[in-house]
Amino acid sequence: MALYHFHVNVIQRSQGRMATAAAAYRAGECIVDERTGIQHDYTRKSGVQSTALLLPGGSTEARAAFWNRIEHHHTRINAVVAREIEVSLPAELDDDQRYELAVTFARELADKYRVAIDVALHAPRTITDRDLDLNPEQFHMTDPKTGRRHNGNWHAHMLIAACHVESDGTLGKKCLNLDPIHCQRHKIPNVAERERGNWARMQNSALQRAYKADRVDHRSYADRDCDREPTAHLGGFAARMLREGTPQHSELAMLNREIMAANHKIARLREQARQERIEQSLKKRHQLQICCDLQDLEPALCRRWERIEKHEWEAWISLPGVCPASGRIVFESRMMDKLERSYHQSNAIEAAECDARGKSRVHCKAAEERARELRDIEWRTLTQPGQPSRYASRESPQSAFMRAELAVRRLLRLEAQCDRAAAIKDAMIDPDEAFANEFQELLVVNGIGAHGELSPTNQRGLEGGTQPDTEPSVPDFVRSMDR
Repeated sequence: MALYHFHVNVIQRSQGRMATAAAAYRAGECIVDERTGIQHDYTRKSGVQSTALLLPGGSTEARAAFWNRIEHHHTRINAVVAREIEVSLPAELDDDQRYELAVTFARELADKYRVAIDVALHAPRTITDRDLDLNPEQFHMTDPKTGRRHNGNWHAHMLIAACHVESDGTLGKKCLNLDPIHCQRHKIPNVAERERGNWARMQNSALQRAYKADRVDHRSYADRDCDREPTAHLGGFAARMLREGTPQHSELAMLNREIMAANHKIARLREQARQERIEQSLKKRHQLQICCDLQDLEPALCRRWERIEKHEWEAWISLPGVCPASGRIVFESRMMDKLERSYHQSNAIEAAECDARGKSRVHCKAAEERARELRDIEWRTLTQPGQPSRYASRESPQSAFMRAELAVRRLLRLEAQCDRAAAIKDAMIDPDEAFANEFQELLVVNGIGAHGELSPTNQRGLEGGTQPDTEPSVPDFVRSMDR
């Protein structure tokens, strides 16, 4: 993640600092201060990647000679001989991209304020195993090329001359635009306020050219409406205590720990609230989707069932033996038509027979014996399929009518409709066509349906536990034999 850092510092004699010493330390060189005779040797300093002294117009000069001229140019004992801008460089860029970014920004500042800038790029500090043992919580990363473990703090020091400098190296008056006291008196933005946004834009442009998704923001948490608390700058001594594993000796280190713990808790609560908002949004969206789906599902199901019923109806009426108009089986239709036509006639016949039986309940004993004999003969014929029935061999209509009469009598004695339906089916497939016709006519006359349904009168008789009052008519030739 790219980090943003932009800090402005001053090099002032009243603080015991010198421009030659600052330049030697940042460049990792040996510079002798001609004004005091002090030698500043930092050649053994590690981590200096590259340096460049930039004058306005793109010219340059030797580092030791230039900063000695700066020291001689300022004669006051409390003079500000130089100013420094310290910036962080993105870890997502490589060494060449970081150098180009820092030098480009320094060149713009040199041309804008007409000053000389000494740029020095420093590599991050190496993290040893001892450092991790003393402070396991410190951030560290590994260089994929060298395998070196470091803290990821690539940064650049820009040492700026406090006076104007011409392109040929001539020194001028003090640069007032870099003086924060002058800016405060005239109520204008100082150099930090003016250049923070410019440095952030240049960093983001470099990250975009390198096809990196990370971006930096120079604004504070308050300006960004962020609820995080900024940490305090530790400084060299507090940072050393933190590295050595004794942060309790530094109040700033302990304060930063408390701030980071609070920020972590705030981030966790914010993430939890975000997840809850996402879940509520998804729940509402799911409920709306269910309502919409149900509204669309009902007519879709109706259309689907209509298509299914239409397909099944077309397949049913296309079968042989089915009426295309009504969808009923042709044979069943004919039977129902005959039942409907003879319904009133059968009721009238049944009522007449009931009246006749009410007047005289005497039956001829010979006729009963003859009927019993015929039933026995028919039973033997049905139970012994190998022996042909003498009634089946006859061609007379009276023989077929007698068989049909016996079949109807047996049918009326059956209580279950399924048994009656099975008996009707067996009788209708009889090879004797005359018997089948007579049987069908007797079914209509006695009010028996094609599937074994009984008329209301026959139904009441069976429910009462008695034989139905309406009995099939006995053929005339049987009555004549009984007489």
